Amino acid sequence: MPTPFPRGFDLDAASAHLARRDRKLGRWIAKIGVLDTTGWRKPFDTVDSLARSILYQQLSGKAAATIVGRLETAVGTTRFTPEAFARVDDAALRTCGVSGNKALALRDLARRAEAGEVPDAKALLHLHHDEIIERLTAVRGIGRWTVEMMLMFRLGRPDILPVDDLGVRKGAQALDRLDAMPTPKELAARGEAWGPYRTLAGLYLWRIADTLPPAPRAPKEPAAAKPGKKSTAKKPVAKKSTAKKAATKKPTAKRAVAKPAATKSIRRSQG
Repeated sequence: MPTPFPRGFDLDAASAHLARRDRKLGRWIAKIGVLDTTGWRKPFDTVDSLARSILYQQLSGKAAATIVGRLETAVGTTRFTPEAFARVDDAALRTCGVSGNKALALRDLARRAEAGEVPDAKALLHLHHDEIIERLTAVRGIGRWTVEMMLMFRLGRPDILPVDDLGVRKGAQALDRLDAMPTPKELAARGEAWGPYRTLAGLYLWRIADTLPPAPRAPKEPAAAKPGKKSTAKKPVAKKSTAKKAATKKPTAKRAVAKPAATKSIRRSQG
């Protein structure tokens, strides 16, 4: 018996639909080509996926990967489950580099999962995406964006547009050649034309944003001198012009030189 919400959708049908509804986006789709959606076919665990999302929040990929590796070693498994988190105390979490707030989020996730409040991957296939967002955002540290990423990259739901995502907004700005990024509200209104395949539109907006050149760096301003401290920089000294020197130079009297009587006197010059 087919599930109400299978993982993934027909990319060809979605691409053709977007090209008909939005010619500008259609040209980008043709230019970029088919996207990689293998994540829709890979098995995943809801708790493990959410735990990793919590650990990666507000960290660089390298730093987060280091913490995840330490935690996997501490719990003795590469799959984060309520049972795995029960094997470590808060002190061990801190030793792994997990912050206090993230530790609380992981504990809340484990508690809710044990209570049956976090649907597993199979149960998610029977829930509408609005219900999934409502249930999972009840977990401490899990926001709407995190759940939207799961819906798009893990479950392959066809009509998700993360309007708060900076990359998607940058892609929309480039698509429509706007002077500024659209607000989430403006992007939501713009995305109405892409339904019921807003997920694919969002995936292409990310790729469009990736093609943009990096923003130019602002020139560095010279450091301001600290109060009470004289600047060590030498002030330029204005040089007097030669003409001005000549004008201000005092005349110097020259000693008279005796000449033969037949020779005319020579006019004394002023220095």
